[in-house]
Amino acid sequence: MRLQPNNPMNRALASLLIFDVVVFGLAFPGMVLISGVSPMTAGIACGVAMIPAIVSAGSLRRPIGHPLGWLTQIVGIALGFLTPMMFIMGGVFALIWVMSFILGKRLEGAAAV
Repeated sequence: MRLQPNNPMNRALASLLIFDVVVFGLAFPGMVLISGVSPMTAGIACGVAMIPAIVSAGSLRRPIGHPLGWLTQIVGIALGFLTPMMFIMGGVFALIWVMSFILGKRLEGAAAV
């Protein structure tokens, strides 16, 4: 599931992925201070979660970009297993991703007519 490289929603999706990186970074103190996760575990989890977000933000015009973006949303929700607040934040960002993707598909359909 991808959008065309010239779709204007790719910029919105790239921005969302950058915000994902920020949220994953801010999840670190929540994991350590609120949920009691060890700093090493929290650092590794947040760092690993940031990798597909950064790579996909820069490669949405390539075939690998959108699948990595979808993976990023799944990883964001999965961070909720380390700190429950990420179930909510990951879900919100996944919802925004899906709605932006749907809007992008509608724009492609309107341009084809």
